[in-house]
Amino acid sequence: GQLVQSGGGLVQPGESLTLTCEASGFDFAFYNMKWYRELPGKGRELVAEISSDGTKLDYADFVKGRFTISRDNGKKTVSLQMDGLRSEDTAMYYCKGPWNYWGQGAQVTVSA
Repeated sequence: GQLVQSGGGLVQPGESLTLTCEASGFDFAFYNMKWYRELPGKGRELVAEISSDGTKLDYADFVKGRFTISRDNGKKTVSLQMDGLRSEDTAMYYCKGPWNYWGQGAQVTVSA
């Protein structure tokens, strides 16, 4: 299986970005999907999770109300819409599937 990410970049505080992760090589619709982030000098932390059918969404407290996770099982994609970005959201973001399937990571930098 493979997860290929797109999106990320440099934005100013308050702006938005969308990250997308496209899956292949496994039955995407059967599995929960997650987004993690890794801050410089720290381990990876869970940002959001979506159930296999997209009906159950969970968010870390630090992104609730600002980030939205979604998925399209027909296209085998999972997305993270990030609104109201803050400087403390600056991190490398990773999507994760079942087993040890990780995306390659995308840098998100929020700076004025």
